[in-house]
Amino acid sequence: MSHSTSAQNSLSSKATTPNASQPAHTLGQKTPPAVFWLVVIAILLMASNMRSPIVALGAIAPVVQDALNINATHIGWLGAIPMLMFALGALISPAIGKRFGLENTLIAVLFVITAGIIMRSTWVSWHGFLVGTVLLSLAIGFANTLVAPVIKQRTPHNIALVTGLFSLTMSVMAGIVSGLVYPLTERIGWQWALGGWAILGIAAIIAWVILRLRLGSSHKLPAAVMNSEQQAQEDICIWKSALAWQMAVFMGLQSLLFYTVAAFLPSIWISKGLSEVEGGSMGSVFQFMAPIAIIGMTWLIRRGMQIQTVAIAATILNVIGLVGITYLSPHLAWLWTAIMGLGCASIFTLCIMLFSLRTYSPNQASKLSGMAQTVAYLVAFAGPFGAGWLHEATGGWDGPLLFILILTIINLIIAWLASRPIMIDGKPA
Repeated sequence: MSHSTSAQNSLSSKATTPNASQPAHTLGQKTPPAVFWLVVIAILLMASNMRSPIVALGAIAPVVQDALNINATHIGWLGAIPMLMFALGALISPAIGKRFGLENTLIAVLFVITAGIIMRSTWVSWHGFLVGTVLLSLAIGFANTLVAPVIKQRTPHNIALVTGLFSLTMSVMAGIVSGLVYPLTERIGWQWALGGWAILGIAAIIAWVILRLRLGSSHKLPAAVMNSEQQAQEDICIWKSALAWQMAVFMGLQSLLFYTVAAFLPSIWISKGLSEVEGGSMGSVFQFMAPIAIIGMTWLIRRGMQIQTVAIAATILNVIGLVGITYLSPHLAWLWTAIMGLGCASIFTLCIMLFSLRTYSPNQASKLSGMAQTVAYLVAFAGPFGAGWLHEATGGWDGPLLFILILTIINLIIAWLASRPIMIDGKPA
């Protein structure tokens, strides 16, 4: 397996050596190729379950609404609940992952995701769909948070590569499921079209059980093996770290932009003169940029581009896209949408990468990931509701877009701070 270039290695060297408070049996040694690929396969199968259950509902929301005899408000809550559950899962998962081990926790998480998918299709009522959505969303919140420490612990020499593959798989599978679920609904009914994807959860469970048996315990070494400097690094309070808050705000403002755009982009373009078909296609353009962004960003970082440069460039892309959507010609709708799609996908992957690269141990990466994602998804939850309220208050989309543009310009400064080459305690990376 090829390694990162020297520039990338310099970013992660302190995060991959035993004298940086790492468990020597997992982080101080190069992972054998067979184990590495087993880890990668398990992570990618997990990624395939982490967005597809959410986007599947959006693709057939009217069908489900009619089948369950519920109104648009209920559907709105089904769309909003995942972000709240992501935040809750991010908050509580680090402690549970530390207590029971990363692999054990993720196996349980995959069982819950699979159960939630099946429940939505078999308990055919509003309450059944609600409970299933809450369960699978909470479990995905755990997975969102624990993927960074798993990557750090099991593939410390290939953080950029594995993180990129993880994000790519999550994005591609979401696109595949989103595209197939409506045709499947017409052929086999909405229950099978939604519930059939539980097969991905079952495959992921099998892979993680095999990985767990192959690797053994995933607990960190006892604190007694750490020297005083290592113990001080491990005991850093993430919630009091300036860098942690900068990462949290960076991801939070980015998530607000992403979920607001994902919710309203077709409506925005239709209001600017595009047809319903053209407006709807802009949502596909926005999502389709994710694989391109993830592959390109990972390639650049592994070949030596500074992470800070990538973070600022991606945020600038978001600014350009928003300016184009708000003020420039709708005849170039595809261009402005594509530019913003590139920026959004790059920043999400970058944040997951930073959780690993800027911490000293998997346990610390888990805490940082949990803290940052708790803040990020709470901020993101406010985005669609705030944008919808501003739209109603102003009678158009320019007001909400201007507000988001101002926040994104502010995020340029946050991007520069959050992606500096320093560790969580402020020491050089």
